[in-house]
Amino acid sequence: MRVSTILAVVVAALGYFVDIFDLLLFAMVRKESLREVLGPRLDGLDAAAQDLMLRDWGVWLDNTLQTSGLVVGGVIWGVLGDRRGRLSVLFGSILLYSVANVLNGFIADVDAQGPLGFLHWIGCGSAIRQYEVLRVVAGIGLAGELGAGITLVSELVTPDRRGVATTVVAAVGICGAIAGYFVTQAFTWRTSFLIGGGLGLGLLALRFGVVESGMFSAVRRAHRPGRGAVWRLLWPRERLVRYLSVVLIALPIWYVVGVCVKYSDVITRSMGIAEGDRPVPGRAIMWCYVGLAMGDLCSGLASQWWRSRRAAVAAFLGITALGLVGYFLLGRIQPSLGVTYAVIVLLGFGIGYWAVFVTTAAEHFGTDLRATAATTAPNLVRWSAAGSGALWLFFERWIGIDEPSAPWQAAAITGLVVMGLAVIGWFGLRETYGTSLDWTED
Repeated sequence: MRVSTILAVVVAALGYFVDIFDLLLFAMVRKESLREVLGPRLDGLDAAAQDLMLRDWGVWLDNTLQTSGLVVGGVIWGVLGDRRGRLSVLFGSILLYSVANVLNGFIADVDAQGPLGFLHWIGCGSAIRQYEVLRVVAGIGLAGELGAGITLVSELVTPDRRGVATTVVAAVGICGAIAGYFVTQAFTWRTSFLIGGGLGLGLLALRFGVVESGMFSAVRRAHRPGRGAVWRLLWPRERLVRYLSVVLIALPIWYVVGVCVKYSDVITRSMGIAEGDRPVPGRAIMWCYVGLAMGDLCSGLASQWWRSRRAAVAAFLGITALGLVGYFLLGRIQPSLGVTYAVIVLLGFGIGYWAVFVTTAAEHFGTDLRATAATTAPNLVRWSAAGSGALWLFFERWIGIDEPSAPWQAAAITGLVVMGLAVIGWFGLRETYGTSLDWTED
C-alpha cells in the first residue's frame, strides 16, 4: 500500500475519531449541561419529573435538532463531494463542526444591554437557544467527514484490502466515544466541548499530503453530467431500492444508541430497577461503544473472511436481536449494575456492523454518485434516531403516560418496528464484496 494511501486511511480514521467524539459529546454531558442551562425550570420538581424534563430536552436537542442537521449536511457535503472532491468535504466538515463545538463551550444567557445584546435580536439571547442553534450547526458539520473519508479510502485501496481499510477507519473512529467518556469524567461539560473542537482544529494540520481520489479526478476531467445530483438516488426505481436497502439495514444501530443506551436511565427506571443499579447515560454510551469497537473489527474481518457483506450484516443483526431481548428482560431479573452494563456491551457488539454498512454504501454506487450516497446514507441512519425517538414517545403516550412501565414497553415496540425494517432492507441488498469501484451510474 502506498504511503499516500496509508496517510489517507490515517486521516480518515482520526477524523472519524473526532467526529464520534463530538457527535456523542452532548449525550454524555446532557444532564450536567441542561441542569445548568435550564436552571430555574427544574426548581420544585421531584427527581422523576426532572429526569423526564431532561429526557425531553435531550430528545429535542440531540435526536431531533442535531440529527436534522446531519440530514441537511449529508445532502450538502455529499453533493460537494461528487462535484468538488472528497478532500474538500473531508476537511471542510471537520472545520465546521469543530468551530461549532468550541462555541458550544461558551453558551450563556446574554444581557440585552451588553455588547452581545444583538443576539437577542436574532432570538439567541438565552443559553438554551444558543444550544439549539449550535446543535444544528454541529450536526451539519458532522455529516460530511465519515462519507467523504470512507469514499476516499474505498477508491484509493485495492478491492481485496478495501474491507480491512474501512474497518480500521470505523474501529479507530468508534474509540472516539470511549475517549469522550473519559474526557467528560475529567473535565466540566464546557471544557469537554472545547477539547472536542480543539481536536478537530488540530486535525486540519494533516490536510497537506493527502491525495485526491484518482477515480474522482478522472470523472471530473470527463465532465460527466449529473455528478452528485441527489434526485438520481430516487430514480430509476432500481437505484432507489438499492439506496433504501442500504439505509434500512442500519436503522437498528442508531435506535440502540439513540434510545436504548442514551436514555437507559429512564428506561431502566420504568422497569423497576433500583436506583443504585441503573446505568449512568454517559457510562452506558462508553460501554456500548466498547462493544461497538469490537463489533466493528469482527464484522469487518468477518465480511472479508466470508467474502460476503450480506452474511456479516445478517449475523450481526441476529446478535442485535438477542441483545435487545436481554435488554428488555432486565426488569424481570433485576440484575446488578455490572450485568446491565454487560448487556449494553453485547448490544454495542451487535450493532457493530457500522463498518460493513458504510463500506457497502460506498460499494453500491458509481463514482459519479458515490460520495452523495455514502454521505447521505449514514446521516439518514443517524437522523433515524429522531424517528426512533418520536416513535418511542408516541407509543409511550399510546400506552399511557401515567403508566410507570410505559417507557420500556414503548421502547420495546419501537425496537420491533426498527428490526423489521432492517430485515426488509437486507433482502434488497446486493453482494458487493470485492467488486471494482471504477464505474459510473450511467
